[in-house]
Amino acid sequence: MHPLATLLACCLLWVAHACAAGPEMMNVQVGPRPYTLVEAMRPGALRERLEARSCRESAFRTTAFSIAHRGAPMLYPEHTRESYVAAARMGAGIIECDVTFTRDRQLVCRHAQNDLHRTTDILLRPSLAARCARPFTPARFDAAGDLLSPADAECRTSDITLAEFKTLSARMDRVDPAARSVEEYLRTEDPASFPGTGGTLLSHAESIALLRQLGVDMIPELKRPVVAMPFGDFSQRDFARAMIAEYRAAGITPGDVWPQSFSLDDVLFWKSAEADFGRQAVYLDDAKTRAELPTAAELRELASKGLRIWAPPIWALVSVEGGRPVASRTARDARAAGLELITWSLERPVRLPAGTPHAVAAQLHALSHAGATMEVLDVLGRDIGVKGVFSDWPGTVTYYANCMGL
Repeated sequence: MHPLATLLACCLLWVAHACAAGPEMMNVQVGPRPYTLVEAMRPGALRERLEARSCRESAFRTTAFSIAHRGAPMLYPEHTRESYVAAARMGAGIIECDVTFTRDRQLVCRHAQNDLHRTTDILLRPSLAARCARPFTPARFDAAGDLLSPADAECRTSDITLAEFKTLSARMDRVDPAARSVEEYLRTEDPASFPGTGGTLLSHAESIALLRQLGVDMIPELKRPVVAMPFGDFSQRDFARAMIAEYRAAGITPGDVWPQSFSLDDVLFWKSAEADFGRQAVYLDDAKTRAELPTAAELRELASKGLRIWAPPIWALVSVEGGRPVASRTARDARAAGLELITWSLERPVRLPAGTPHAVAAQLHALSHAGATMEVLDVLGRDIGVKGVFSDWPGTVTYYANCMGL
Protein backbone atom coordinates (compact mmCIF):
# COMPACT_ATOMS: atom_id res chain seq x y z
CA MET A 1 0.00 0.00 0.00
CA HIS A 2 1.19 3.55 -0.77
CA PRO A 3 2.60 5.27 2.39
CA LEU A 4 0.04 8.09 2.12
CA ALA A 5 -2.77 5.58 1.84
CA THR A 6 -1.45 3.80 4.93
CA LEU A 7 -1.27 7.05 6.92
CA LEU A 8 -4.78 8.16 5.96
CA ALA A 9 -6.20 4.70 6.57
CA CYS A 10 -4.76 4.82 10.10
CA CYS A 11 -6.18 8.30 10.61
CA LEU A 12 -9.63 7.16 9.48
CA LEU A 13 -9.53 4.23 11.89
CA TRP A 14 -8.46 6.61 14.67
CA VAL A 15 -11.41 8.96 14.02
CA ALA A 16 -13.86 6.08 13.71
CA HIS A 17 -12.70 4.81 17.10
CA ALA A 18 -12.89 8.28 18.61
CA CYS A 19 -16.46 8.74 17.35
CA ALA A 20 -17.75 5.36 18.45
CA ALA A 21 -18.76 6.43 21.96
CA GLY A 22 -21.03 9.19 20.66
CA PRO A 23 -20.75 12.98 21.05
CA GLU A 24 -22.22 12.97 24.54
CA MET A 25 -18.91 11.42 25.75
CA MET A 26 -16.57 13.90 24.05
CA ASN A 27 -12.90 13.03 24.38
CA VAL A 28 -10.67 15.38 22.39
CA GLN A 29 -8.02 13.62 20.30
CA VAL A 30 -5.89 15.72 17.95
CA GLY A 31 -4.55 12.79 15.93
CA PRO A 32 -0.99 12.25 14.68
CA ARG A 33 -0.66 15.25 12.37
CA PRO A 34 0.29 17.97 14.94
CA TYR A 35 3.12 15.81 16.24
CA THR A 36 4.44 15.36 12.69
CA LEU A 37 4.33 19.11 12.09
CA VAL A 38 6.22 19.84 15.32
CA GLU A 39 8.90 17.32 14.34
CA ALA A 40 9.31 19.18 11.01
CA MET A 41 10.04 22.49 12.76
CA ARG A 42 13.45 24.11 12.89
CA PRO A 43 15.12 24.07 16.35
CA GLY A 44 14.15 26.84 18.75
CA ALA A 45 12.17 27.88 21.81
CA LEU A 46 8.77 27.41 20.13
CA ARG A 47 9.55 23.86 19.07
CA GLU A 48 10.85 23.03 22.55
CA ARG A 49 7.62 24.28 24.11
CA LEU A 50 5.40 22.43 21.66
CA GLU A 51 7.21 19.12 22.06
CA ALA A 52 7.51 19.34 25.85
CA ARG A 53 6.06 16.32 27.65
CA SER A 54 3.54 18.54 29.45
CA CYS A 55 2.19 19.53 26.03
CA ARG A 56 2.52 16.33 24.02
CA GLU A 57 0.83 14.13 26.61
CA SER A 58 -1.70 16.56 28.04
CA ALA A 59 -5.47 16.04 28.07
CA PHE A 60 -6.52 18.27 25.19
CA ARG A 61 -9.61 20.44 25.49
CA THR A 62 -12.01 21.96 23.00
CA THR A 63 -11.03 25.52 22.09
CA ALA A 64 -12.79 28.28 20.15
CA PHE A 65 -9.39 29.22 18.70
CA SER A 66 -9.72 26.07 16.58
CA ILE A 67 -12.31 26.61 13.83
CA ALA A 68 -13.23 23.67 11.61
CA HIS A 69 -13.09 24.63 7.93
CA ARG A 70 -15.92 22.63 6.30
CA GLY A 71 -15.57 20.10 9.13
CA ALA A 72 -12.47 17.92 8.85
CA PRO A 73 -12.06 17.64 5.04
CA MET A 74 -8.60 16.06 5.16
CA LEU A 75 -10.35 13.02 6.63
CA TYR A 76 -13.98 12.96 5.49
CA PRO A 77 -16.06 14.54 2.73
CA GLU A 78 -16.62 18.19 3.62
CA HIS A 79 -19.84 19.46 5.17
CA THR A 80 -21.09 16.04 6.23
CA ARG A 81 -22.17 14.59 9.55
CA GLU A 82 -19.02 12.48 9.68
CA SER A 83 -16.77 15.45 8.96
CA TYR A 84 -18.42 17.62 11.62
CA VAL A 85 -18.20 14.93 14.30
CA ALA A 86 -14.53 14.34 13.45
CA ALA A 87 -13.86 18.09 13.77
CA ALA A 88 -15.49 18.20 17.20
CA ARG A 89 -13.43 15.16 18.23
CA MET A 90 -10.32 17.12 17.24
CA GLY A 91 -11.27 19.91 19.61
CA ALA A 92 -12.74 22.48 17.22
CA GLY A 93 -14.84 24.83 19.32
CA ILE A 94 -16.47 26.39 16.25
CA ILE A 95 -17.59 24.46 13.15
CA GLU A 96 -18.53 25.86 9.75
CA CYS A 97 -21.55 25.15 7.58
CA ASP A 98 -21.41 26.83 4.18
CA VAL A 99 -25.04 27.63 3.44
CA THR A 100 -26.71 27.50 0.04
CA PHE A 101 -30.21 26.55 -1.16
CA THR A 102 -32.08 23.95 -3.18
CA ARG A 103 -34.67 24.32 -5.94
CA ASP A 104 -37.44 24.47 -3.31
CA ARG A 105 -35.48 27.18 -1.40
CA GLN A 106 -34.41 24.96 1.46
CA LEU A 107 -31.04 25.65 3.08
CA VAL A 108 -28.29 23.02 2.93
CA CYS A 109 -24.58 22.74 3.79
CA ARG A 110 -22.35 22.81 0.68
CA HIS A 111 -19.16 24.72 -0.04
CA ALA A 112 -20.62 25.97 -3.31
CA GLN A 113 -24.03 25.92 -4.89
CA ASN A 114 -22.55 24.27 -7.97
CA ASP A 115 -20.20 21.55 -6.66
CA LEU A 116 -22.48 18.51 -6.48
CA HIS A 117 -20.82 16.89 -9.51
CA ARG A 118 -17.52 16.85 -7.59
CA THR A 119 -18.62 16.31 -4.00
CA THR A 120 -21.51 13.83 -4.37
CA ASP A 121 -22.56 10.87 -6.48
CA ILE A 122 -25.24 12.82 -8.38
CA LEU A 123 -23.69 11.96 -11.77
CA LEU A 124 -24.29 8.28 -10.99
CA ARG A 125 -28.03 8.99 -10.49
CA PRO A 126 -29.38 9.25 -14.07
CA SER A 127 -32.69 10.90 -13.16
CA LEU A 128 -30.94 13.61 -11.13
CA ALA A 129 -27.92 13.95 -13.40
CA ALA A 130 -30.30 14.76 -16.25
CA ARG A 131 -31.32 17.92 -14.39
CA CYS A 132 -27.77 19.22 -13.87
CA ALA A 133 -27.13 22.71 -15.21
CA ARG A 134 -24.38 21.29 -17.42
CA PRO A 135 -24.38 17.52 -18.11
CA PHE A 136 -21.20 15.48 -17.98
CA THR A 137 -18.90 15.95 -20.97
CA PRO A 138 -15.99 13.50 -21.41
CA ALA A 139 -12.42 14.68 -21.90
CA ARG A 140 -11.26 15.18 -25.49
CA PHE A 141 -7.83 14.21 -26.81
CA ASP A 142 -5.98 14.83 -30.06
CA ALA A 143 -4.52 12.08 -32.26
CA ALA A 144 -1.32 12.11 -30.21
CA GLY A 145 -3.25 11.50 -27.01
CA ASP A 146 -2.74 15.01 -25.63
CA LEU A 147 -5.63 16.49 -23.64
CA LEU A 148 -7.61 19.06 -25.64
CA SER A 149 -10.37 19.76 -23.13
CA PRO A 150 -10.94 18.27 -19.67
CA ALA A 151 -13.96 16.31 -18.54
CA ASP A 152 -16.59 18.67 -17.23
CA ALA A 153 -19.99 18.97 -15.56
CA GLU A 154 -21.91 21.35 -13.32
CA CYS A 155 -24.58 20.20 -10.90
CA ARG A 156 -26.19 22.70 -8.53
CA THR A 157 -28.16 22.34 -5.34
CA SER A 158 -30.70 24.63 -7.01
CA ASP A 159 -31.21 21.96 -9.70
CA ILE A 160 -32.88 19.60 -7.20
CA THR A 161 -35.18 19.64 -4.18
CA LEU A 162 -34.13 19.10 -0.57
CA ALA A 163 -35.67 15.61 -0.60
CA GLU A 164 -33.61 14.72 -3.67
CA PHE A 165 -30.48 16.29 -2.18
CA LYS A 166 -30.85 14.05 0.87
CA THR A 167 -30.73 10.91 -1.31
CA LEU A 168 -27.17 11.72 -2.42
CA SER A 169 -23.99 10.39 -0.87
CA ALA A 170 -21.07 12.73 -0.29
CA ARG A 171 -17.56 12.02 -1.54
CA MET A 172 -14.12 13.63 -1.30
CA ASP A 173 -13.73 16.59 -3.66
CA ARG A 174 -11.51 14.89 -6.25
CA VAL A 175 -12.21 14.20 -9.93
CA ASP A 176 -10.17 13.03 -12.91
CA PRO A 177 -10.02 15.74 -15.62
CA ALA A 178 -8.85 13.15 -18.18
CA ALA A 179 -11.92 10.95 -17.70
CA ARG A 180 -13.81 9.56 -20.67
CA SER A 181 -16.78 8.41 -18.59
CA VAL A 182 -18.60 9.38 -15.40
CA GLU A 183 -17.17 6.34 -13.65
CA GLU A 184 -13.62 7.40 -14.54
CA TYR A 185 -14.39 11.01 -13.58
CA LEU A 186 -15.36 9.97 -10.06
CA ARG A 187 -12.80 7.19 -9.63
CA THR A 188 -9.68 8.53 -7.91
CA GLU A 189 -6.74 7.10 -6.04
CA ASP A 190 -7.70 9.07 -2.95
CA PRO A 191 -7.09 6.73 0.02
CA ALA A 192 -9.75 8.57 1.99
CA SER A 193 -12.36 7.34 -0.50
CA PHE A 194 -12.38 3.78 0.85
CA PRO A 195 -15.79 2.10 1.15
CA GLY A 196 -17.52 3.14 4.34
CA THR A 197 -15.80 6.52 4.59
CA GLY A 198 -18.30 8.51 2.56
CA GLY A 199 -20.42 11.23 4.07
CA THR A 200 -23.99 11.99 5.05
CA LEU A 201 -25.30 15.23 3.55
CA LEU A 202 -27.01 17.68 5.89
CA SER A 203 -29.59 20.39 5.62
CA HIS A 204 -28.66 23.59 7.43
CA ALA A 205 -31.27 22.85 10.10
CA GLU A 206 -29.78 19.37 10.63
CA SER A 207 -26.31 20.89 11.01
CA ILE A 208 -27.63 23.21 13.72
CA ALA A 209 -29.10 20.28 15.65
CA LEU A 210 -25.88 18.27 15.31
CA LEU A 211 -23.54 21.09 16.31
CA ARG A 212 -25.69 21.91 19.32
CA GLN A 213 -25.49 18.24 20.34
CA LEU A 214 -21.71 18.38 19.94
CA GLY A 215 -21.58 21.45 22.18
CA VAL A 216 -19.77 23.75 19.76
CA ASP A 217 -20.34 27.23 18.32
CA MET A 218 -21.56 27.63 14.74
CA ILE A 219 -20.03 29.75 11.97
CA PRO A 220 -22.35 29.57 8.96
CA GLU A 221 -21.25 31.21 5.71
CA LEU A 222 -23.90 32.60 3.39
CA LYS A 223 -22.52 31.43 0.04
CA ARG A 224 -22.69 33.54 -3.08
CA PRO A 225 -25.43 32.07 -5.30
CA VAL A 226 -24.38 31.08 -8.80
CA VAL A 227 -27.97 31.47 -10.01
CA ALA A 228 -29.39 34.89 -10.75
CA MET A 229 -31.04 36.50 -7.76
CA PRO A 230 -33.87 36.75 -7.04
CA PHE A 231 -34.34 33.03 -7.62
CA GLY A 232 -38.02 33.14 -8.47
CA ASP A 233 -39.40 35.16 -5.57
CA PHE A 234 -36.39 34.36 -3.32
CA SER A 235 -34.21 37.47 -3.01
CA GLN A 236 -30.72 37.83 -1.54
CA ARG A 237 -32.26 39.51 1.53
CA ASP A 238 -34.68 36.59 1.86
CA PHE A 239 -31.69 34.22 1.73
CA ALA A 240 -29.76 36.17 4.37
CA ARG A 241 -32.84 36.39 6.58
CA ALA A 242 -33.70 32.69 6.15
CA MET A 243 -30.28 31.60 7.42
CA ILE A 244 -30.67 33.53 10.67
CA ALA A 245 -34.31 32.41 10.99
CA GLU A 246 -33.24 28.76 11.29
CA TYR A 247 -31.09 29.58 14.33
CA ARG A 248 -33.98 31.46 15.90
CA ALA A 249 -36.34 28.56 15.19
CA ALA A 250 -33.91 26.16 16.86
CA GLY A 251 -33.61 28.39 19.94
CA ILE A 252 -29.87 28.96 19.48
CA THR A 253 -28.31 31.74 21.56
CA PRO A 254 -26.95 34.51 19.29
CA GLY A 255 -23.60 34.41 21.10
CA ASP A 256 -23.09 30.85 19.82
CA VAL A 257 -23.38 31.89 16.16
CA TRP A 258 -20.86 33.74 13.97
CA PRO A 259 -22.66 34.43 10.66
CA GLN A 260 -20.20 35.20 7.86
CA SER A 261 -20.24 36.34 4.26
CA PHE A 262 -17.88 37.61 1.54
CA SER A 263 -20.53 40.25 0.84
CA LEU A 264 -20.31 43.36 3.00
CA ASP A 265 -23.97 44.04 2.15
CA ASP A 266 -24.98 40.76 3.81
CA VAL A 267 -22.95 41.55 6.92
CA LEU A 268 -24.33 45.08 7.26
CA PHE A 269 -27.86 43.77 6.65
CA TRP A 270 -27.50 41.35 9.56
CA LYS A 271 -26.14 44.11 11.77
CA SER A 272 -29.17 46.29 11.07
CA ALA A 273 -32.04 43.81 10.55
CA GLU A 274 -30.84 40.92 12.75
CA ALA A 275 -28.94 42.93 15.36
CA ASP A 276 -28.61 40.21 18.01
CA PHE A 277 -27.09 37.72 15.57
CA GLY A 278 -25.40 40.47 13.55
CA ARG A 279 -23.24 41.56 16.46
CA GLN A 280 -20.83 38.68 15.74
CA ALA A 281 -21.12 38.88 11.96
CA VAL A 282 -17.84 38.14 10.16
CA TYR A 283 -16.81 39.91 6.96
CA LEU A 284 -14.75 37.50 4.84
CA ASP A 285 -12.17 38.99 2.48
CA ASP A 286 -11.34 37.12 -0.73
CA ALA A 287 -8.43 39.28 -1.90
CA LYS A 288 -6.13 37.36 -4.25
CA THR A 289 -3.11 39.67 -3.97
CA ARG A 290 -1.74 42.12 -1.41
CA ALA A 291 -2.67 44.97 -3.74
CA GLU A 292 -6.34 43.99 -3.36
CA LEU A 293 -6.27 44.16 0.45
CA PRO A 294 -7.92 47.16 2.14
CA THR A 295 -5.72 50.08 3.11
CA ALA A 296 -5.43 51.33 6.69
CA ALA A 297 -8.00 54.02 5.87
CA GLU A 298 -10.39 51.46 4.37
CA LEU A 299 -10.05 49.25 7.45
CA ARG A 300 -10.91 52.23 9.66
CA GLU A 301 -13.93 52.88 7.44
CA LEU A 302 -15.12 49.28 7.90
CA ALA A 303 -14.87 49.71 11.66
CA SER A 304 -16.79 53.00 11.46
CA LYS A 305 -19.67 51.12 9.79
CA GLY A 306 -19.98 48.92 12.86
CA LEU A 307 -17.99 45.94 11.59
CA ARG A 308 -16.27 44.10 14.44
CA ILE A 309 -14.69 41.05 12.82
CA TRP A 310 -12.68 40.93 9.60
CA ALA A 311 -11.53 37.57 8.18
CA PRO A 312 -8.87 37.69 5.46
CA PRO A 313 -6.77 34.71 4.28
CA ILE A 314 -3.71 33.80 6.36
CA TRP A 315 -1.23 35.19 3.82
CA ALA A 316 -2.81 38.64 4.26
CA LEU A 317 -1.89 38.70 7.95
CA VAL A 318 1.52 37.03 7.80
CA SER A 319 4.60 38.10 5.86
CA VAL A 320 8.05 36.53 5.69
CA GLU A 321 11.20 38.31 6.85
CA GLY A 322 14.56 36.63 7.09
CA GLY A 323 12.92 33.31 6.27
CA ARG A 324 10.55 33.54 9.24
CA PRO A 325 6.84 34.44 9.42
CA VAL A 326 6.00 37.85 10.95
CA ALA A 327 2.88 39.98 11.34
CA SER A 328 2.11 41.84 8.11
CA ARG A 329 1.47 45.56 7.80
CA THR A 330 -2.17 44.74 7.02
CA ALA A 331 -2.49 42.81 10.30
CA ARG A 332 -1.10 45.76 12.25
CA ASP A 333 -3.40 48.18 10.42
CA ALA A 334 -6.47 46.03 11.15
CA ARG A 335 -5.72 45.85 14.86
CA ALA A 336 -5.02 49.60 14.96
CA ALA A 337 -8.45 50.14 13.38
CA GLY A 338 -10.00 48.21 16.29
CA LEU A 339 -11.01 45.16 14.26
CA GLU A 340 -10.97 41.65 15.65
CA LEU A 341 -9.57 39.02 13.32
CA ILE A 342 -10.36 35.48 12.18
CA THR A 343 -8.32 33.89 9.38
CA TRP A 344 -8.44 31.00 6.91
CA SER A 345 -7.43 28.29 6.14
CA LEU A 346 -4.52 26.42 7.66
CA GLU A 347 -3.18 23.40 5.75
CA ARG A 348 -5.14 24.15 2.60
CA PRO A 349 -2.95 24.73 -0.48
CA VAL A 350 -2.91 28.30 -1.76
CA ARG A 351 -4.02 28.49 -5.40
CA LEU A 352 -2.01 31.30 -6.95
CA PRO A 353 -3.51 33.43 -9.74
CA ALA A 354 -1.78 33.34 -13.11
CA GLY A 355 1.05 35.84 -13.26
CA THR A 356 1.79 35.79 -9.53
CA PRO A 357 5.31 37.27 -9.09
CA HIS A 358 7.98 34.72 -8.17
CA ALA A 359 8.82 36.56 -4.94
CA VAL A 360 5.20 36.41 -3.81
CA ALA A 361 4.90 32.73 -4.76
CA ALA A 362 8.07 31.93 -2.82
CA GLN A 363 6.75 33.74 0.24
CA LEU A 364 3.43 31.89 0.17
CA HIS A 365 5.29 28.60 -0.24
CA ALA A 366 7.34 29.45 2.84
CA LEU A 367 4.16 30.07 4.84
CA SER A 368 2.55 26.79 3.76
CA HIS A 369 5.59 24.57 4.32
CA ALA A 370 4.91 21.90 6.95
CA GLY A 371 7.81 23.02 9.13
CA ALA A 372 6.45 26.57 9.26
CA THR A 373 2.86 25.67 10.18
CA MET A 374 3.30 26.06 13.93
CA GLU A 375 5.43 29.19 13.46
CA VAL A 376 2.61 30.76 11.41
CA LEU A 377 0.11 29.78 14.12
CA ASP A 378 2.32 31.38 16.75
CA VAL A 379 2.46 34.67 14.85
CA LEU A 380 -1.32 34.59 14.38
CA GLY A 381 -2.07 33.63 17.97
CA ARG A 382 0.44 35.53 20.05
CA ASP A 383 1.81 38.35 17.88
CA ILE A 384 -1.38 39.34 16.06
CA GLY A 385 -3.96 38.02 18.51
CA VAL A 386 -6.51 36.56 16.10
CA LYS A 387 -9.71 35.20 17.65
CA GLY A 388 -9.51 31.92 15.76
CA VAL A 389 -7.98 30.04 12.85
CA PHE A 390 -9.82 27.91 10.31
CA SER A 391 -8.10 24.60 9.58
CA ASP A 392 -8.74 21.55 7.41
CA TRP A 393 -7.27 19.41 10.22
CA PRO A 394 -8.64 21.18 13.33
CA GLY A 395 -6.48 19.05 15.63
CA THR A 396 -3.41 21.04 14.58
CA VAL A 397 -4.85 24.32 15.88
CA THR A 398 -6.26 22.57 18.95
CA TYR A 399 -2.81 21.19 19.79
CA TYR A 400 -1.16 24.60 19.45
CA ALA A 401 -3.87 26.45 21.41
CA ASN A 402 -3.79 23.94 24.28
CA CYS A 403 0.01 24.01 24.49
CA MET A 404 0.13 27.82 24.48
CA GLY A 405 -2.81 28.33 26.82
CA LEU A 406 -4.93 30.25 24.30
